[in-house]
Amino acid sequence: MSKIEIYSTQTCGFCFAAKRLLKSKGAKFTEFDINVNPEKRGEMLSRANGKRTVPQIFIDSFHIGGCDELYNLEHGGNLDGLLSKT
Repeated sequence: MSKIEIYSTQTCGFCFAAKRLLKSKGAKFTEFDINVNPEKRGEMLSRANGKRTVPQIFIDSFHIGGCDELYNLEHGGNLDGLLSKT
């Protein structure tokens, strides 16, 4: 299974939607709440090339982007392949 990391906040509807999609796929992920752990905000900005919005999603260290990009992968039939890499 792929390593999935999500930078999020507890009040973000897009974060909830992205996590809901991943959970529906049976994917396990590590979540970093950038409000609870402010040091993770800088890490997120660096890894996401300065993108400030949440969620920022990484699969096997590859930057997917946000919720829209995750759903675009799903609708294009490409998400399952990314999630199943070993």
